Amino acid sequence: MTVKVRFAPSPTGKLHVGNIRTALVNWLFAKSQDGVFVLRIDDTDLERSTKENEDGIRADLSWLGMTWDDTFKQSEKFDRYSQAAEQLKAKGLLYACYETPEELERRKKIAQSRGKPPVYDRAALELTADDRKTLEAEGRKPHWRFKLSGGRAEWNDLVRGQQSIDTASVSDPVLIREDGSFLYTMPSVVDDIDAKITHVIRGEDHVTNSGAQIEIFLALGAQPPEMAHMPLLIGADGQGLSKRLGSLSAEQLRNEGYEPMAILSLLAKIGTSDPVEARESLAQLAMEFAFSKMGRAPARFDENELNGLNAQIVHGMSFDAVKPRLAKLP
Repeated sequence: MTVKVRFAPSPTGKLHVGNIRTALVNWLFAKSQDGVFVLRIDDTDLERSTKENEDGIRADLSWLGMTWDDTFKQSEKFDRYSQAAEQLKAKGLLYACYETPEELERRKKIAQSRGKPPVYDRAALELTADDRKTLEAEGRKPHWRFKLSGGRAEWNDLVRGQQSIDTASVSDPVLIREDGSFLYTMPSVVDDIDAKITHVIRGEDHVTNSGAQIEIFLALGAQPPEMAHMPLLIGADGQGLSKRLGSLSAEQLRNEGYEPMAILSLLAKIGTSDPVEARESLAQLAMEFAFSKMGRAPARFDENELNGLNAQIVHGMSFDAVKPRLAKLP
């Protein structure tokens, strides 16, 4: 079996260090196994996705040296997603719901007040054909939910070990919005099936989502890929990086003079059992890569460490290599 992974950024913004780390782990694992690295552009959000951001993502990955073996865009596959949706509807696993966000929020609060989990109650499954016609005559348009089995979705995570999600404890996920647009969950599964992705490697914030996606894989007649969910990045102070991601974009780091291998060396080694030291190439990082080295604690991104690695790499460069930069100094 040829290992095949994908990095799937959304072109609604710039590539930041969290994205870069996800791309890097996918790339390193693929290359360590003589595998294939796919760049998938998740542009189903047509309003927020831009060509400028897409071009920027490709430019940033190229600057970092993470070239891709194949690439495609989700916006080119809407017909395929519609086909998969019809397949799920035919099995009774994708059902129409008509509640407004306000109604759903009210039900959620009532459930919580009664000490019950705020899980969707599947009231839409009780609607008759006449009920649906009446609601649609009122101007309501349905959103579509995937009917989870209520059992346990299990997998052996390459980072977290044995994982089990009780699908009875989570709401049936919405796969299609009222306007007919697709949310992330189903298109991602369809793409992984079509592209024959063997390993899905992403942040641990997707663990619960993976439970639902495993059931969608099976409902579409496919075997789920292996999965690895990495601990998320935090700052040196232990806080999240969400408020600072603009200043930690690949574009900003490049403009500030950071070397690609300084960024890659840091992101490849933080949160692992290896020492954080500068490496000469992506190939060296790939040779050293192993999921068994990855810890469970959040990975701390320390700009002081990045500065130290960058200084070490720059000091080791020849004068000819740094001369063009010196000319730009005031």
